[in-house]
Amino acid sequence: MSKSTQKEFSITFWGTRGTLATPDAQCNRAGGNTVCIEVRCGEQTIICDAGTGIRLLGSKIVSENKHKNLHLLLSHAHYDHIEGIPFFSPLFSKDITVDIWCGKLDGSSDTKKAVEGFMRRPYFPVGPDIFGEKTNYHLLKEKETIQISDEIRVETIPLVHPGGATAYRINYDGRSFAYVTDTEHTPGKTNQLIVDFISGAEVFVYDASLTDEELPDFVGYGHSTWQEGLRLAKLAKVKQYFAFHHMPFRNDSDLDRFEKHIAKSLPGSGIARETQTIFI
Repeated sequence: MSKSTQKEFSITFWGTRGTLATPDAQCNRAGGNTVCIEVRCGEQTIICDAGTGIRLLGSKIVSENKHKNLHLLLSHAHYDHIEGIPFFSPLFSKDITVDIWCGKLDGSSDTKKAVEGFMRRPYFPVGPDIFGEKTNYHLLKEKETIQISDEIRVETIPLVHPGGATAYRINYDGRSFAYVTDTEHTPGKTNQLIVDFISGAEVFVYDASLTDEELPDFVGYGHSTWQEGLRLAKLAKVKQYFAFHHMPFRNDSDLDRFEKHIAKSLPGSGIARETQTIFI
């Protein structure tokens, strides 16, 4: 099938920062919002994670006035991945159904309980009962596949992260996007589960919070490195790799330096930047 006859399949980064939002002038080009990716599969919109970047995405979706159903895939429930949920305007719409998906997490029995635990006093003034009646919560089983539609299939695997986390592979129109964050790798040991999961994907987004040199100081935090992402991308023969989940202390100059190495090793690849759209 030629590109001219392919259906739209794209990702847009609305937040690329991990751990903490970073409104810093030295981070402007990569962006300061925490993680959120919009995935367009034809007329269907799927969202990966709900960091602070989801607020502006929600405003755009409501203003477009053409969406009837959205799927929000949560990798896990640490603050930087869910803190935008109370400010995601489609959740308050009477016309939009929002299905929220998440895997099993330590300390929470299901996805709704995880959201309720975040939106409660003394941390937040109101609970998720303020959302519209068309908000649905789903708890994923390990390695469960979600059939969004006849054309959209979402595969999942568990990740190595404190409390649990889930990776997603969205398959549509003969192409795939793999979203793998947050996870920790063992230096010198390839995670074959991830290699098999992302194999042949057109676009691969990976937890690149750290560098190989920094990783020993962050053992147990559940994060990986941009170099490991590149190694996985090459082993799995993905077409494009984007380093993601930038730490608050990582400025644009740091990321530019990483990107030069990534692009040289795997052309067309680089670091994830806020507002950037990648066509799959």
